[in-house]
Amino acid sequence: MTHNKQVLSDTLKAWLPLAAAIVIVSGLAYAAAQQNYRQSANDPQIQIAQDVADAITQGTPPDSITGPTGNTDIRKSLAPFIIILDDAGKVIGSSAVLDGKNPEYPSGVLDNVRKNGGEKITWQPQAGVRIASVVTRYTGAKSGFVVVGRSLKEVERRVEELTEMTAMATALALIVSLLLIFCFKKMGVGHSHKLAEVDIVVTEK
Repeated sequence: MTHNKQVLSDTLKAWLPLAAAIVIVSGLAYAAAQQNYRQSANDPQIQIAQDVADAITQGTPPDSITGPTGNTDIRKSLAPFIIILDDAGKVIGSSAVLDGKNPEYPSGVLDNVRKNGGEKITWQPQAGVRIASVVTRYTGAKSGFVVVGRSLKEVERRVEELTEMTAMATALALIVSLLLIFCFKKMGVGHSHKLAEVDIVVTEK
């Protein structure tokens, strides 16, 4: 019994630092992959928002880019959508619709865009509706904002899969490393114990 306790104690002492390293490395790898998924979700919107803002600045009427109310249901569709707002934040054109009307974009974000020219945020107009949105300022005869977004459903599904795979891989690495160290420690302690017995026998002779 004392022998087994010693093996277990030695195993835990050797394994705990390794376990901590495995968890930290797995966490860092997960965070990097998760951020890559989320940041990549903005890519189409960045280009579209800039192109639309440039077109309006050069004189293209906003209502020729999108109608007053669109038909892209942002609760269901994965397609990118465009919302054009005037300088006061009022919708003057939209390809997006939520519950039969234009969704309202947060005014606080628009205040920040006035200062720095653009923002990228996760927008949740309603529970269960999460949007990767990009906002760009346009100027010219009139000033305002271009909001381009698309649903995060697919990205969040991939993040869920990533979370499950990372958790399983981390658990497997922890279990395997613990068993290997336990086996090595048991073999080592057993070998030392046999050597001690031999020494005793030799001494007695």
